[in-house]
Amino acid sequence: MFGEAVQELRRSSALTQEDLAAKTGLSVRHLRDLEAGRIARPRPATMLLLADAFGLQGSRRDRFLAGAPNPPPTSGVPAQLPADGFGFVGRAGALARLDGILARSVDQPTAMGLAIVSGTAGVGKTALAVHWAHHVAAHFPDGQLYVNLRGFDPGGVPLGPSTALAGFVDALAGSAARPSTGLDEQVARYRSLLAGRRVLVVLDNAGDAEQVRPLLPGAPGCFVLVTSRHQFLGLVSVNGAHPVTLDVMSGAESRELLTRRLGVERVSAEPEAVDAIVGASAGLPLALAVVAARAAIHAGFRLTDLAAHLRPETGRLDAFDGGEPVTDLRLVMSWSYRTLDAATARLFRLLSVHPGPDFAVAAAASLAGITPAQARRHLTELTRAHLLSEHRLGRYTFHDLLRAYAAELTAAEDGEADRHAARTRLLDHYLGVAYAADELLYPQRDRLPIDPPGPGVAPVPLADRDAALAWFTDEHPVLLSALRLAADHGFDRHTCHLAWAVTTYLNQRGYFQDWTGSLRAALAAAVRLADDRAEAYAHGVLGFADIALHRYADAQGHLELAYERYRRLDDLAGQARVELNLGWIRDQTGEPELALGHAREALRLHRQAGHVTGQAFALNAVGWSQGQLGDHHAAIESCQQALALFTSAENVLGQAITWASLGQAHLQLDAFTDAVTCYGHAVRLRHEIGHRRLEADALVSLGDAHLAAGDVASARGAWERARDLLSALGEADTGALDAKLASLP
Repeated sequence: MFGEAVQELRRSSALTQEDLAAKTGLSVRHLRDLEAGRIARPRPATMLLLADAFGLQGSRRDRFLAGAPNPPPTSGVPAQLPADGFGFVGRAGALARLDGILARSVDQPTAMGLAIVSGTAGVGKTALAVHWAHHVAAHFPDGQLYVNLRGFDPGGVPLGPSTALAGFVDALAGSAARPSTGLDEQVARYRSLLAGRRVLVVLDNAGDAEQVRPLLPGAPGCFVLVTSRHQFLGLVSVNGAHPVTLDVMSGAESRELLTRRLGVERVSAEPEAVDAIVGASAGLPLALAVVAARAAIHAGFRLTDLAAHLRPETGRLDAFDGGEPVTDLRLVMSWSYRTLDAATARLFRLLSVHPGPDFAVAAAASLAGITPAQARRHLTELTRAHLLSEHRLGRYTFHDLLRAYAAELTAAEDGEADRHAARTRLLDHYLGVAYAADELLYPQRDRLPIDPPGPGVAPVPLADRDAALAWFTDEHPVLLSALRLAADHGFDRHTCHLAWAVTTYLNQRGYFQDWTGSLRAALAAAVRLADDRAEAYAHGVLGFADIALHRYADAQGHLELAYERYRRLDDLAGQARVELNLGWIRDQTGEPELALGHAREALRLHRQAGHVTGQAFALNAVGWSQGQLGDHHAAIESCQQALALFTSAENVLGQAITWASLGQAHLQLDAFTDAVTCYGHAVRLRHEIGHRRLEADALVSLGDAHLAAGDVASARGAWERARDLLSALGEADTGALDAKLASLP
């Protein structure tokens, strides 16, 4: 036991419990409880204080710190920290300050620890945070969460708390977790998942306190590290955050960095040149890293010659808002840039057009109008020169100052026509792949056609639904930034189609704020285009989204506007889709007669338009409403017609929905065997399409049918499977299902 190890070390150090309490600041009672084994999981701060008091070092310290009992199994143990940077040096004061904050957090047993590392751009805030996080990761056995909030990402979009929370909940509860519909619910689920856990949370590059506060855990065992260019006085005064101001590197630290990268012999051979490089780099780690990379690649260059290229030239790299003077990196970057071949230099310039936050090889190839193989070679060279970072395998990103420098270069060296062509190719790339991915996720969806991509656009082959989902997951923040780029630069057609291409993914994954935001952008673009069809489609999808979010009045308004435009276009299928959604509103608001009227009108219009799948959805809606009104025989007849059409069209989703409607009708008629059969088909098909929440709903109904038929064992089995699914999805409210199970003999 950990307590026994503490007692043995205390005695071997000839310390009483009172002596140890004085050395650590812990209470004698706390030490007694610890040694007696009454504290099964000591806090990491307590373990650090004890290790320091006993003077433990090296492997002995590591064994002591690893001696605490393992935490109970959880639904997820995330390990999201980026890799620690090679050659990290110095920063002893800041690291000691963070260690002290972590150690003192034991004085507040009911509060989580919170530290904010602030400083100017390029000063190494992220490097410090990641390095320290790896140093203390062992003290957080329940995992480490990391997110780049992109608060100061030029050309990108700051990451909203809702999106960050969705990623954290996925990491903690699994990707199959039920998506939350609002920020308050997301915060509550996130804090519930962290309750009783010891997790380190790193919130990198925060733009304002409103990005941070929803991401603060409520669990006292957690520790949060924030990096930003702002000091966040509100978080310090209200939330008790500990500020850590990170200044530029000292001369000694800068020389140590160069020595680590270039070797002792080379640095000591030219001390005056090293002094010049350190002075020109002004203590900024990024600047030193770029110079060191260039010197390492060209081992035959004299450092004196390299230093000569760092002399002041005309012009300055504009500073970002960091609250203090920012060192100019233009000279360092221009020197590295001039060593690139023409094709690599052109790609570097055009990459500033990309909206971020990162990009893959195919996107870079499309941006420059080159092949992926060519792009990969150029990206490798840029990464070696530290002008890009491959932060994940095959995915690249800019430091914000490097992006600003590239933007200056493209403004000076490339014409507006070249930049416009690059944006067009980039948006064609994302739109084409997004449409293909959306078709794999939902093949039967009605979608507006898009123009084929222009020349020079690199495709991304997607083999199946899983590949499409993986692509959307990787590109989710990029697609939102691409939407902003399209809207800001007058690509209204791309704005509309991009928003519609991502709607299935955003809806299914529960990114409701992103979903509705993209649809509003599409509607604004459609209005600018004065395109009735695009406006009708935008209003229609917005209406559908509002129903899903229970905003029925807003949904009604959008659907009425969509209907009017479809009527002007004489688009019968479009009018029918609106009628179905209007009926959905009436069903949700407890008005089945009105819902039936809308469903019948949708059926009439779909028949007139010759839209077979639309007729099937309308027939199922008719049958469901008939059942709600008590006419179960008519409901069965309508749903059987719908099922036949869905089967002929190979629409699995429609079949899964209709089998459940049939099961409900048979159950109400006491045809229990038929009801069990129908619900069984619904469960199987919903499992096949991967919709676990709908599968759980069907299992609950299947259990009801089994119980009505007198088969208690089968009812129990169905309900237990449903409960397992809901638990895996993070569904906390299983009270009704638990009551069903408890009522069984």
